[in-house]
Amino acid sequence: MSIMRFAVVGTGWVAGEYLKAIDARKDAEVYAVVSAHKEHAKQRLEELQIDARVFERFEDAVKDPQVDAVVLCSTPGIRPEQAVLAARHGKHIVFEKPLAMNRKGLWEIAQALEANPVHTIAGFVLRWNPSFSNTKALIEDDAIGRIFMAQIDYWHNIGPHYPQYRWSKTKALGGSSILSAGCHAVDAVRYFAGEIEEVTAYSCRTWADSEYEFDSNVIALLKLRNGGIGKVSSSLECKTTYKFNIHLLGEKGAIMNNQLYSHKLPGQTEYAVIPTILPDSGDVSHHPFAEEIDDFVQTLRGQTPSRCDFFDAMQTMEACFAIDESIESGRKITLPLVR
Repeated sequence: MSIMRFAVVGTGWVAGEYLKAIDARKDAEVYAVVSAHKEHAKQRLEELQIDARVFERFEDAVKDPQVDAVVLCSTPGIRPEQAVLAARHGKHIVFEKPLAMNRKGLWEIAQALEANPVHTIAGFVLRWNPSFSNTKALIEDDAIGRIFMAQIDYWHNIGPHYPQYRWSKTKALGGSSILSAGCHAVDAVRYFAGEIEEVTAYSCRTWADSEYEFDSNVIALLKLRNGGIGKVSSSLECKTTYKFNIHLLGEKGAIMNNQLYSHKLPGQTEYAVIPTILPDSGDVSHHPFAEEIDDFVQTLRGQTPSRCDFFDAMQTMEACFAIDESIESGRKITLPLVR
């Protein structure tokens, strides 16, 4: 396979970053964009100086034999339907998060992928952030030992100044604080500290006149499979700059964002600071979509396993649904759930 041909579904902010990441490669091209708003899609392609087809119907894109892979930047509610159709037509899939808005949709995708084993990658894009890569490498090198406490926060004021706000504030398309954005923090706990066995969660509103149709603030307490504990917080209506706090306590050391205290540095008297790029901006242009697409293309060429395929990301989504279920029911939820 010489040139990978992609069809990108959507023309929004995140879709634009995927379009740029694919177009920049010599071994891939944007073959098509899928959008019900054909003229707007053509204008967006012109702005990005990308020459590609425009499909108004997703069904036509996945039936096109020239398309090798699809990038699902559609609104979350229709991703399961599109993913199932893409898998049945043998198209490889890049998923934006959340993968689905409920377990039914998630399990429908899983069933389709088991029957049609195409390559997948999920857009928990912070896994490709340089600071994340450093932290993961330190953990794998036993710099802090078994992590017995993980605390990760996603704080981001997503208000009317963001284009996505008009739909992400709704229960139907935003879903919850965790599904809308806090899922990145849940995924980070799994990525660094391992699987989650049990969750207990609470939520609240910020202001009585908030336009969010769900509580925008969540705290979830987690029981980890390795015997440790964790905490995730997510706030979408907060008076603060964007913050993605990562605090990991291990048996042999600790990590706070890009700061390390480790048994491997026996003369250490204070945390060592590692110069790197932190996940410290909500601007999608700051996020490593190019590295995610590079990972995906390398996977398709059989060179490496993906850093986050669908079935890995599915475990993050299960934990997110469990958090929301705990809030709704007022009880703890045990994982994994039987499919």
